[in-house]
Amino acid sequence: MSLKWLEWAKQIQAISQSGLAYSKDVYDIERFKELRNISAEIITEFSNKNLEEVKSIFIKEEGYQTPKVDIRAVVFQDDKILLVKEKSDNGWTLPGGWADIGVSPSENAVKEVEEESGYIVKPKRVLAVLDRNMHPHTPHIYHIYKIFFECEIVGGEAKSSVETSDVGFFAKDALPELSVDRVTESQIVMLFECKGREYVEVLFN
Repeated sequence: MSLKWLEWAKQIQAISQSGLAYSKDVYDIERFKELRNISAEIITEFSNKNLEEVKSIFIKEEGYQTPKVDIRAVVFQDDKILLVKEKSDNGWTLPGGWADIGVSPSENAVKEVEEESGYIVKPKRVLAVLDRNMHPHTPHIYHIYKIFFECEIVGGEAKSSVETSDVGFFAKDALPELSVDRVTESQIVMLFECKGREYVEVLFN
């Protein structure tokens, strides 16, 4: 099934959110609220989310609508890559999550690795900046940019967390079942291609 409806709904939501941020006229504000409700109804109609859940997500969003940022850490050990197993869907992914306020992107990568895997790392370089919509992830209500930082282990030890149930290193040709909402096999293969190269042009799309 085409996901054009999701893109339309997100665009309507972005227009309504920007309108609510800048409009002063009471009638315009009511119109933008109605647009927000319509976008929520579209997503509800074609997804497994309920209307109140979608509305509550949209109402929390304020100001000019911009993409959210997902930070992922890329940690190699020998010829394997570090993955953590998410409790939410039992899929494996690169350590990471939403970018936090008050923390730089690289600091965010370091923090996520320690919280989700137990390892302490230091960031080395940015490998890729990707638009999630241009990769075969599961559909998402937000427009998301993904930033991949290569990091190296400097301490710590493997341990699970509140969000993760397992930690491991995997070869490119022996990947476990992935949490496709967070990372895809093609992205991991792409990251392996950067491994060991002294100079890497940042991948983007």
